[in-house]
Order: sequence, then C-alpha cells, then structure tokens
Amino acid sequence: MAFSDRLKQLRNRHKLSREQLAQTIGVSYSTISKYESGTREPDFKTLDKMSDYFDVTTDYLLGRSNIPSSQPESTNGSIAEINRLLDKYEIDDMAFFDIDKWKSMSPEQIKELESYFQYLIQKSKK
Repeated sequence: MAFSDRLKQLRNRHKLSREQLAQTIGVSYSTISKYESGTREPDFKTLDKMSDYFDVTTDYLLGRSNIPSSQPESTNGSIAEINRLLDKYEIDDMAFFDIDKWKSMSPEQIKELESYFQYLIQKSKK
C-alpha cells in the first residue's frame, strides 16, 4: 500500500479531517490533500511527526511494512499472519469501509456476516 493510501486510512481511522491533521502536524490543508493524492511526499521531519502522532513506524507509513508499530514479538507474529491472509485473499483495507458495497448486501448475507463477527469476537476473547 502506498504512502498516500496509508495516510488517508490512518486519518480516517482517527476520524480526522484533512484540516485537523494539517493543524496537528503543522502543514496546510492543501499539503495533506497532495500527500493523499500522491502528488507530494512529506519531508523527514513531517514524516516523523505523522509517525509519532499515529503511533506507527515510518516504515509502515511508507508502505515498507504491514506492521504498524513496534509491538512485542508475539503480537508481531499474529499481525504478520493476518496481513499475510489479507494479501492472500486480496482484501484491501480501504475497500472494507466502502459503504456502497455494504448497501448491496442481502438480508441473508448480513446474517452470515453477523455470525462471522460473533465468531471472531468469541475467538478473540479466548
């Protein structure tokens, strides 16, 4: 995933507008817009600020790693395995949040999805 996509994904996860992120890291709205469109890349200092703010590594921001932060070794293994599965099944994080795709689901598909979510929650609590 490219830097522009990672930045947009992180900003959306943190429920920040471009303006809010720009103010937080000390750049203009248009600079954030250009970062997210891929027409501009941050300097090292700005990249470091974003890394600190989102609590991720610069390698994650740059798309060099799918592991967001320096976590204990056991956690890294789990995250790496999940990322491997996401890649294997071509699941794009951004597509997961595409509301138009969710709108077209049938009631049966929604029930199936709910069952799967319940399964995941149950498994994660063990």
